[in-house]
Amino acid sequence: MNVVQTREELAAARAELGSRVGLVPTMGALHAGHRTLVERAVAENDDVTVSIFVNPMQFGPNEDLDRYPRTMDADLAMCEAAGVELVFTPTPAVVYPNGTAEVTVDPGPLGTVLEGRSRPTHFRGVLTVVAKLFSLVRPDQAYFGEKDYQQLALIRRMVRDLDLGYSGHPGPRARGTAGTLGVVGCPTVREPDGLAMSSRNIYLSAADWQRALGLSQALRDGAEAGAKGADAVLDAARAQLSDVDVDYLELRDPDLGPAPERGAARLLVAARVGPTRLIDNAPVSLGDPLSLGYQVPLGDPVPPRDPASQGDD
Repeated sequence: MNVVQTREELAAARAELGSRVGLVPTMGALHAGHRTLVERAVAENDDVTVSIFVNPMQFGPNEDLDRYPRTMDADLAMCEAAGVELVFTPTPAVVYPNGTAEVTVDPGPLGTVLEGRSRPTHFRGVLTVVAKLFSLVRPDQAYFGEKDYQQLALIRRMVRDLDLGYSGHPGPRARGTAGTLGVVGCPTVREPDGLAMSSRNIYLSAADWQRALGLSQALRDGAEAGAKGADAVLDAARAQLSDVDVDYLELRDPDLGPAPERGAARLLVAARVGPTRLIDNAPVSLGDPLSLGYQVPLGDPVPPRDPASQGDD
C-alpha cells in the first residue's frame, strides 16, 4: 500500500493505478462502517484510494475540529488489511495551498435545511473539499455512507449539476450516469444495539450511549408507522426522543424535498446527547398497508466489539 501526502506524490501514484479507480473520502478515525465502504470499493474497482483528511473548512465556530478523533496508525492498518492500493493523507496546507478557498461550491437551497440550518457553513466546506478530492484523485466511483444522508444527496446533486468527471462516453463508469463520476451510497452500519456507527460515538459516556439509542428506536418506530401516514410516522418517532435534545426530526422524500403522501420517504433526526451531536436517518414507506407490522431494517448490524477498542477500528 502506498501512502502519500503531497499533490506531486498523489499524481505520480495515481498514474500507476488501474483503469477503474474507486475513492473513499474520509476524515479518519475509521470504524466498521468505513470498512464496509472500503470493502465495497475494493470489490467493484481495479484499485482503490482512501483519503484521510480532517477538513477544517466544514467545521463551524465552537465545533469539535481540535478534538475530532485522529487514529492514523489504526486507519492505515485497516486500509492495508482491506486491500487499498493508495492512501492520501494531506495536511490543510496541501489541500488549501493559499490558506483558504476563496472560490467555493455553493450547496444551494438544499444546503440551508436540516443540517444546514444548524451548521450554515458546513456543506459549503464539504462540497468544496469533495470537489477538490475528485479533481486530484480522478476516480471513476466514489463511496459515501447513507448515515450522512444529506451530504450524500448534495454530493450527487453537485456531480450532476457540475458534470464532474464527465468524459463524453460511458467508458468504465457503467454504474454511474454515462460518462460521469459514479456516487455510490452504502447502507448505515450499526452497533449491535442499533446505534449508528460514528467517529463521534467515542465521546459518549455509558449513560449517554443508552440515551442515544433513542435515535435509532425513533427511526424504527417511525418506519413501522409508515402505513398510517406522515403524521403517524413523526408522532411515533417523537415519542422515543424525550430523553435527548432534539435539533430536528423531519420526514422528506428520498431527494430531501417535501414528503409525499404515499411512497418512498426518508426520516431524519439530529439530537444532542450530552456534549455530543448525533445524526441518523432511515427509509420509510408511506401509505402502504402491507408495511403494517413490518420492521424496516435501519442498516447492517456488526458483531459486538471490545469497548476498550472503541473508535480504533
